[in-house]
Amino acid sequence: MNAIFTPSSAEPAVPPVDTLPLDRIDVSDARLFEQNLWEPYFARLRDEDPVHYIEDSPFGPFWSITRYDDIVYVDSHHQQFSSEPFVVIGDRGEDLPVEMFISMDPPKHDEQRNAVQSVVAPKNLAELEGIIRSRVITILDGLPVGESFNWVEKVSVELTAQMLATIFGFPFEDRHKLIHWSDLMAALPEMTGADIDPEYRTQELMDCARVFSELWHQRLAENKDGEMSYDLISLMQASEATKDILDRPMEFLGNLGLLIVGGNDTTRNSISGGVLALNENPAEYDKLRADHSLIPNMVSEIIRWQTPLAHMRRIATEDVELGGKTIKKGDKVVMWYVSGNRDERSIENPNQFLIDRKNARRHISFGFGVHRCMGNRLAEMQLRILWEEIMQRFEKIEVVGEPVRVRSNFVKGFSELPVRLIPVS
Repeated sequence: MNAIFTPSSAEPAVPPVDTLPLDRIDVSDARLFEQNLWEPYFARLRDEDPVHYIEDSPFGPFWSITRYDDIVYVDSHHQQFSSEPFVVIGDRGEDLPVEMFISMDPPKHDEQRNAVQSVVAPKNLAELEGIIRSRVITILDGLPVGESFNWVEKVSVELTAQMLATIFGFPFEDRHKLIHWSDLMAALPEMTGADIDPEYRTQELMDCARVFSELWHQRLAENKDGEMSYDLISLMQASEATKDILDRPMEFLGNLGLLIVGGNDTTRNSISGGVLALNENPAEYDKLRADHSLIPNMVSEIIRWQTPLAHMRRIATEDVELGGKTIKKGDKVVMWYVSGNRDERSIENPNQFLIDRKNARRHISFGFGVHRCMGNRLAEMQLRILWEEIMQRFEKIEVVGEPVRVRSNFVKGFSELPVRLIPVS
């Protein structure tokens, strides 16, 4: 079971945005992302009402922030816009009231983030590079050539599962449990518009907590000799801020979920999104074949283009004037990264996928301020290595069918991308 929802024939169609009055535009509708209809909705808000309020939505009233500069302002002013108690558009489920450091404000946020930050320190990244390349080579060399297969399953999920297992020190043979738990963490109708059985989700995530509790005790025993491991569990055990986190089970599960989702979704969906973008823009694929040195820049453009996490939310801690509107203390404020990355006021030709784009890293997929994604360099490195090895082997990864997108207004991703490999001749 997963977080994908198959609409029934009785489900009403998504209306064209130009048929709606401004106050009825609801960009939280997860069908916009599942059916790839989101772009005109956000374009209209950016043009006509960039700080947009909707009174009535499945997630209650909220403000949508849709322009690049306004998003940067909100994300950079955590004193005015709090991350507590949750960062997705819906409210935390009472059945499983998890806590995580991305949903905390300084100083507690900083203490818990710092506890695990060194897993992506430059020294560790340098050591991980060889591991990543070895695993990428094994994955690519094991793919069927000349026949159709699901790129998401065989490559995107497999690579991220292997890397998650590595940075957690998780049993390699059970690595796909991490992907399963990641999908469940980000899937509830009341949080993101995804569709999942709440009881099933709770049962599976409690199993996640049980497995990691056992791993926690195992790691304590392994580290008794004083030699420090640099996996995420060992780092949490070594920090004053998190060494007793096992005694706070909802915080333990929440931080596990945050690190699993963070290590999964950006990389996994950018791996799939990049293949699709190159197929939809064959001139860019030609550029790549002609000049492999464009790969690092292309990686940044893929992450901008895909925007793997569509939004983050905040709560105003005081009345704030933004875009000529007054956001009241206590209001829910949603930063739509997916819209900011297509804002022509800040990004030249944002609706073009250009692998040689100037200032390609000037996207907002990783956020800004104290909550900027701590694993951004690891994600970029995985994508860079993957494409370096792809271009050594394949003339083209040809998309041969329609992609299947996830129903979620948070994770902007894929469950299926049928492809066929054409080897380098």
